[in-house]
Amino acid sequence: MKMIQLNERQKSILSFISKNSGVHNKDILNYLNKTVSRATVARDLDFLHKSNLIERKGEGRNVSYLEKISSDLLSYTDVNKYFEKDPDERELLLKSFNFEIFEKLNNLFSKEEFDELDELNNAYRKRIEKLSPAILKREWERMIIELSWKSSKIEGNTYNLIDTETLIKENIEAKGHRKEESVMILNHKKALDYILESKHDFKKLNWRDLENIHSLLTQNLEVKKGIRKNAVGILGTNYTPLDNQYQIEEAGEKMIGLINKIKHPIEKAMIIGLILPYIQPFEDGNKRTSRISANAILLAHNYSLLSFRSINEVEYKKALILFYEQNNARLFKELFIEQFKFSVSNYFK
Repeated sequence: MKMIQLNERQKSILSFISKNSGVHNKDILNYLNKTVSRATVARDLDFLHKSNLIERKGEGRNVSYLEKISSDLLSYTDVNKYFEKDPDERELLLKSFNFEIFEKLNNLFSKEEFDELDELNNAYRKRIEKLSPAILKREWERMIIELSWKSSKIEGNTYNLIDTETLIKENIEAKGHRKEESVMILNHKKALDYILESKHDFKKLNWRDLENIHSLLTQNLEVKKGIRKNAVGILGTNYTPLDNQYQIEEAGEKMIGLINKIKHPIEKAMIIGLILPYIQPFEDGNKRTSRISANAILLAHNYSLLSFRSINEVEYKKALILFYEQNNARLFKELFIEQFKFSVSNYFK
C-alpha cells in the first residue's frame, strides 16, 4: 500500500485546511481564485474526507472542514515528491535522535481502526480453532518460510522463495549465493522458533528478550552482540543515530517502558517496528530484530504474525527514512496495517 496519492489541487486544498482550521467551501474557492467549479471542489473535499485526511463539522451551508489528525506523527506528506530529492538535498526536521518522540507516540490508531483490526483477527483466530493439527503445522511452516524469505530479502538477500523453502526444509543451499545469505535465512528460522517457544514471555517486553532475538538473527554473521559502542550510519539518509552507549541504553529503556504501557498489541508491535530501527541499538540487524520482535508481541497476545510477504521493500525503507528524517509515521502505519490485513486473510485457511 502506498500513501494516499493526491493531485496538486487536492494537496493545495489540504494545505489550506491544515493552516486555516474550520474553513467553508467558499473560503476554498476564494483561495483557489475560483479557477475551478464548486462541484470540483466538492468532489475533492469528498475524496479527502473518505481518505481520512479531513473531517466535516456542521450541516448544509454551515459545513466546515478541519484536518483530521490524531497525532503530529501522522500528518500527510507527499512521499513521491519528498524522495525526488537526494539525501543531501532533503531538509531534515531533525538530523539526530529526538528523545521527545516518546511523548508523541500515542493516539496513532483510532477506535474504528482498532475495531476493524480486532474483528479481522477474531475471524482469523476462529479459523485456527477449526483446523486439524496437520494443517496447523503446515501453515506455521509456510508462515515461517515466507517471513524468513521476505525479511531477508528486505536486507538484500537474493534467495527466492522456492530456494528458501528448500533451505529451511531440507537444509540444501542454493547454488550461486553467498554463504551469508543462507545463514541469514536459517537465523530467521531460529529466531521464529524462539518466539514461538517463548510466546508468553513477550506479553511484557524486556531488553534481554530483544537481545536474544538479535543474537539469533545475527549468529555467525560477524556482528557484535549487545548494545553498540560505536557510531553507525544509515544508507540513504543523513539522519545520525545516537553514538553514546549510555544514551542508547536510555532510549532503549524508554522504548520498552512505552511499549509495556501501551494497551493494544497492534500499536505495541507497530511502535517497536519504528523505534528500534530509529534507535539503532545494535551494530547491525536492527530492522530484522524490529520485525521479529513486533511479531513476538503480536504472537504473545494471540494476534496474527506479519509475514511481510507482499510488502514493497522500497516503500518499507522509505517509510523508515521518513520517520528518521521527519518523525512522520503515516506511511509506516499504512504499510503495517496492510501487512496485517494480508496475513489474516492469507494464512491458516
